This record gives sequence, structure tokens and C-alpha cells, in this order.
Amino acid sequence: MRIYQEQSGQLVAIKEVPFQLEKEIQTLTEANLKQVFKLELVKSEFSIQNFRIDTLAFDRETRAFVIIEYKRDKNFSVIDQGYAYLALMLNNKADFILEYNEQMSDALKREDVDWSQSRVIFVAPSFTAYQKEAINFKDLPIELWEIRRFTNNMVLYNRVQAYGAHESIQTISKQNKEMEVVSKQVKVFTEEELLLKANPSDEIRELYEKMKNAILNLGDIEVKPRKHYIAFVGANNIVDVAVQQKAIKMWLNLSKGELDDPKGIGRDVSATGHWGNGDYEIKITTDEDLEYILSLVKQSLKKNGK
Repeated sequence: MRIYQEQSGQLVAIKEVPFQLEKEIQTLTEANLKQVFKLELVKSEFSIQNFRIDTLAFDRETRAFVIIEYKRDKNFSVIDQGYAYLALMLNNKADFILEYNEQMSDALKREDVDWSQSRVIFVAPSFTAYQKEAINFKDLPIELWEIRRFTNNMVLYNRVQAYGAHESIQTISKQNKEMEVVSKQVKVFTEEELLLKANPSDEIRELYEKMKNAILNLGDIEVKPRKHYIAFVGANNIVDVAVQQKAIKMWLNLSKGELDDPKGIGRDVSATGHWGNGDYEIKITTDEDLEYILSLVKQSLKKNGK
């Protein structure tokens, strides 16, 4: 990949500036944790037993802890180390909650944490082909992120995607006791699993696919399955969708008073409990108002897009 900067009509090559120390990557990432990963910093250099966790973070959306590790060398197993950290967390839940309560302004109880959504993130300048192949499972609670820095002060974070992943980590977890224990408690959801669980009618399934494609065509948007809904994400969640058997529920990530909705189809749920982000809920059963609904989604995209 070649990157250039235009200067008076001429292209000037932008060169990469390698990180010399893992600490450089850690300091930069922790200072921008919310911007890059939408996470809150709990503790830097969190020590427990014989482990030292580089960054302990918390995900407000999933209500789960996230462990972040930084690497410059390539001689490590992402699967073995990732599951070792997850096992450490699951075996010491009280210590993680105590650390949160000591560092943060609010307090957590054990039942406030969804341990099934725990995950590990590795951040490194690059990963080997073997490491990238190792994450090729559809339900792995481990993420690889490559970080690169350039001479124009630009920094790139790029998630390594598991393309064409159809196998479940469950197929190999029984070969490793630690992995098997973690796999029973930690769950990564897929879009297809959520749809199968909802068991929608053929009409609702078709409506979802039509709506999904229309939303993705609006811009640079990712589909991220969560425990109870499917999130469509730009810089932040734009709209969250829960497919039901006979209907689809959507939550627009806009605060009360921000939505321009002449037809009044968005229900104010700011004072009620609900899945998803935002204060407006829309329930649809047909594609009759799809174009109008997309106009409402565009309002959230304008606020939460990349």
C-alpha cells in the first residue's frame, strides 16, 4: 500500500514511522481508547496473580471487560495467550470488579457484568500469516488489530478480519481444557445465530435482508452482531435491529428531541428499558414505509457515521 500527500498538485510519499517500543503503542492507544475502540480505560498495567494485563478496559454497550495486549514481536500464539487471559478473568471475577470499583466513578456488582461477552484484543504493527489464520473462526472472542504510524502524523488502526470463517472454536476447544472451560462461558454471537433464534417468518426474513442491504448502501457501515440485537455501526452505533418472528424492532441512536419524524412512527422509549442504543424505537412488519424509515436512519448516520 502506497500513501501520498498532495502538496500543490504534487504527490509526496508518506513513509511509515515504526514504533520502537510496545509502550509507545500502549500509551497512544490508552489515550484514545474511546475514540478507537469505544471502550473506557479501567486500569493500565493491571497485575493479578502471575499475570500483568497491559490494559484493562470496559465496554458499556456489552457490559463486559475487555483485555488489551500490545505486541511488537511476532513469536506468540494469539489463541493460547488469548484464552489464558480469558480464563484468568473468569476465575477471578471479584478481583476485576474490585479494580473497576476502585478506579471508576460508578460501582459494579457481579450481576452487572455480562461475562459471556468478555474478549481479548491484541494490538501490533503486524501479525504473521499463521496468527491471522489462527483467528479464522466465526465465534472467537479474540481480535487482532494492526497499528501503523506515518510521517504526516497519521495513525492507522485496522482490524484483521476472519474471512470465510464457518468453523466454530467449539470444534477444537475440547482438545484443551482451559479453552473448553472458557468456551462454555464466553459467547461470540453471529448474525445467522440471532436470526435462527428469532425464527422469523419468511416475510420478516426477507424484509430484514432488504432493510439491511438498504442501510449498508447508505455509507461506510459495519454489521456487528450483539447478544440481543444486530448493530449497524459507523463511528458509533447508527441503528440497532432486533429481528422477531413477526416483526422487526429498530432503535435509532438519537437522543430525545433529535429526530425529525413528521409521520411520528418513532416511539419515544427514553423513559423505558429497551435493547439497543438511542431513545427512538421503530417497529416494522412490511416494507411499506421503508424509504421513509431510511430517511430517519440517515439522520442517525449523519450524527454517528464515520
